[in-house]
Amino acid sequence: MRTLALTVGFIVSATSVAAHELTPTYPKLLPSIVDGLLSAKLNMFNARKDVDYYEVGVFTEDMVPIPFATVNQIIKVPTGTSYNFEIFIRKKDKNAAVYVCTISKLRSDKAQNAIISSKVCSKFDGN
Repeated sequence: MRTLALTVGFIVSATSVAAHELTPTYPKLLPSIVDGLLSAKLNMFNARKDVDYYEVGVFTEDMVPIPFATVNQIIKVPTGTSYNFEIFIRKKDKNAAVYVCTISKLRSDKAQNAIISSKVCSKFDGN
């Protein structure tokens, strides 16, 4: 039994797990062309073969959602591709906004359902 547990543990630890990436790691909130708003530009790369859709969110230090705007809050990023996007927050929320995150959206209609959801966050520069 111990040998089986060690073997399974070794196989699990040796298996590489591919996730998605969000860059830059510390995005800067810069003045937007719209008065009263700040913006940050980001890039997401999808290395997961089992997930194509991701949700974008902006959060406080305690992971409480903050209102923000972007072209698409749910983005489609096929495996092996990147997606550039820009988020906008109100100037009054600048100190509260700490993280911008992408969260994988699992689909129930696929033959082989993904069982692991991933959340990758970047911390705003200066927070």
